[in-house]
Amino acid sequence: MNAKDLSGVPATPQQAASAGLAERLFKLREHGTTMRTELIAGLTTFLTMAYIIFVNPSILGDAGMPKDAVFVATCLIAALGSAIMGLYANYPIAMAPGMGLNAYFAYAVVLHMGFTWQAALGAVFISGCLFLVVTLFGLRGLIIKGIPQSLRNAITVGIGLFLALIALKSAGIVVGDKATLVTLGDLHSAPVILAVLGFIAIVALDKARVPGAILIGIVGVTVASFFFGGNQFRGLFSAPPSIAPTFLQLDIHTALTKGFLNVVLVFFLVELFDATGTLMGVAKRAGLLVPGRMERLNKSLLADSSAIFAGALLGTSSTTAYVESAAGVQAGGRTGMTALTVSVLFLACLFIAPLAGVVPAYATAPALFFVACLMLRELTELDWDDSTEIVPAAVTALMMPFTYSIANGLAFGFITYAAVKLFTGRVREVHPMVWIIAGVFLFKFFYIGGH
Repeated sequence: MNAKDLSGVPATPQQAASAGLAERLFKLREHGTTMRTELIAGLTTFLTMAYIIFVNPSILGDAGMPKDAVFVATCLIAALGSAIMGLYANYPIAMAPGMGLNAYFAYAVVLHMGFTWQAALGAVFISGCLFLVVTLFGLRGLIIKGIPQSLRNAITVGIGLFLALIALKSAGIVVGDKATLVTLGDLHSAPVILAVLGFIAIVALDKARVPGAILIGIVGVTVASFFFGGNQFRGLFSAPPSIAPTFLQLDIHTALTKGFLNVVLVFFLVELFDATGTLMGVAKRAGLLVPGRMERLNKSLLADSSAIFAGALLGTSSTTAYVESAAGVQAGGRTGMTALTVSVLFLACLFIAPLAGVVPAYATAPALFFVACLMLRELTELDWDDSTEIVPAAVTALMMPFTYSIANGLAFGFITYAAVKLFTGRVREVHPMVWIIAGVFLFKFFYIGGH
């Protein structure tokens, strides 16, 4: 049978060769898909997650990291991670620095705990190595099974609340107050008005299922900031900035000696739940979690693990699988060609550094707040009739924003869960893993001290 292009016209030799290579690499026919479908799915996924190239430099920049270098690192690790996922695991799942983990990196570890950003990168690197070890030895599944579902859901909710607080602060909607800790900001200021309009636009576009709703919202507010916020346009395209200020700048020694329990454990746990949950959720939606194909899931776990410490070497916070990949799956993506398409598009973004550099914090705030709102959907999964499950979950979620620390939320959540089960005579329901983690956090608080 002669190769044909999508219009039914016989394909050129180059097109036929490309189609043949794609078939060999990704087994398109076996998965009931085509090159065109995979390319469209990749574009769809990219548009839904491209906001990270603006948000990540903004958040890590608050921690003192050079924004231009972080922008390059973000694009490179998103491209590298997605390419590994596509070529090695053949999964339609894209990767990039994770939301929530970047906020913990900047606002909790660096600004609140006082670590340098170099030491924080060291902690990310160590957590990535641990992540890879537990994946290679098959311990990842055992750890996940040992953590109660209620706490896993609560971690997502708590990170959402934490992101919401950061977003409202960045937009100027919430400000500090000596009497009440927080209060309402100046609602007449241009940043607040633009942020509110941007948020409404994102919600409306998302409801209309417009691909790239979050990205459109960020760009829209940024454009408006040139007219109403005093922002200055610096051009659109340029050669990529240097990555030298962040490349291989991690401080592993400090992370090992001063931040192992405080920081590395939290990075590791959040990466574990977030990445594994996303991978399995998206793979299930794509119909890939079927007998005989589980080896691809194992490969995707390895790809995810390796991307974490690679990102630390480049100079960015933890890399993880993106739940926005579900948009590409919805568009028909079933193979790694979808992820590889995302990879190529992130590489192309390296040349829009001037645009990324002028995005104000109040332009990314609506995106953060929207993501935070979506993360609260996990509340519906909690068993509200069992106080021994719901109370520790609530403690976990609430302590994250109120102590401005994901680590504290995790610590109090695990300790509360173990204590409540102990004093209600339901010790048998507690997996040994919970006792271990709770014990580690208790040791941290009483013998090392906590923030």
